[in-house]
Amino acid sequence: MSLNLTSRLPNTGTSIFTIMSRMAVEEGAINLSQGFPDFPVSPKLIDLIHQNMLAGHNQYAPMPGLPVLKNVIAEVVMKTYQRPTDGESEIIVTAGGTEALFSTIAALIHANDEVIMFDPSYDSYAPAVVLNGGIPVQINLNSSDFSIDWDVVRSKINFRTKMIMINTPHNPTGAVLKESDLKTLEEIVLKHGLIILSDEVYERLIYDQLVHQSVLRYPGLASQSVAVFSFGKTFHATGWKVGYTVAPESLTKEIRKAHQFITFSVNTPVQMALSEYMKDPDHYIHLGEFFQKKRDFFLEQIKGSSFKPLPCHGSYFQLLSYKGISNKSDTMMAEWMTREHKLASIPISAFYKDGSDHHLLRFCFAKSESTLQRAGEILRKF
Repeated sequence: MSLNLTSRLPNTGTSIFTIMSRMAVEEGAINLSQGFPDFPVSPKLIDLIHQNMLAGHNQYAPMPGLPVLKNVIAEVVMKTYQRPTDGESEIIVTAGGTEALFSTIAALIHANDEVIMFDPSYDSYAPAVVLNGGIPVQINLNSSDFSIDWDVVRSKINFRTKMIMINTPHNPTGAVLKESDLKTLEEIVLKHGLIILSDEVYERLIYDQLVHQSVLRYPGLASQSVAVFSFGKTFHATGWKVGYTVAPESLTKEIRKAHQFITFSVNTPVQMALSEYMKDPDHYIHLGEFFQKKRDFFLEQIKGSSFKPLPCHGSYFQLLSYKGISNKSDTMMAEWMTREHKLASIPISAFYKDGSDHHLLRFCFAKSESTLQRAGEILRKF
């Protein structure tokens, strides 16, 4: 007798990141599709991990994270956002940002709760809500500048609305929320008693003299928010999968209940190393300058191309429009570029529930100059 299986994610296929990265390997293409650096992690951080392994820190860490790391995180949050944070009761060390998002949703979303999110959105958001019985309510960002229409948000709130998910700096567009956005969000949240799940994994990657507008800067928002961060994004080590949440004790207590059965704990030697490495602010406060130089270098490499860059104020992704080059769908264009021109990118329609296609491709500039130069040579052919 064959199994009678009913998919809980019937409309979900293989991630576009997996598809395009696999195609890049198969075609021998430069991979600017998936968001990972191709330059080394700090030798000091690697050495700290090695030292902690040799020192015997190789067994289970406490479920919420090592106290020494949580206390350092609390100090950094205070210095950065002026939010007093208790490391013991308001922080969880997670297996990357994705687990932090999933554990939060698993803990706080009940059957038929609605979760507002903004497309284009990272591809784990909606499936995480669906798997936990919730209903994603996806609102498209304004196509001209990827800003939020707050009047539309207000119109979507009803008695089933439980949570609003935001992402700043934004993946895939590089847009950032402004102070006015956070103040408007605060007014909405306090009026309706909603939870905010704020994906801030690119917090340090913000450019053009702008300031990252974290929910932690706003006391009203912070009282009802879960902020998610990523050491992998900050320290060029996406494969380590280490992140954390910052939230009020009442929310953190519930998230830990889910986290303990999804991951339980995060690898010990990396936590020990990060607790030491994070004590020196120079290891993270200059990251914006570092990546802005990479963004500017990439833009310099594509000067003269018919690919047109859209403004990017954060993250390590640059959107390029090919409206003056081809009428192909963005998926077809990304595949064609990978196969025929050996340069892999991500089609932006993959981030929309409705498949909106604005003829945009996402390129990751968290790469060495030699990689970006070779990519620029290809793009200048158009």
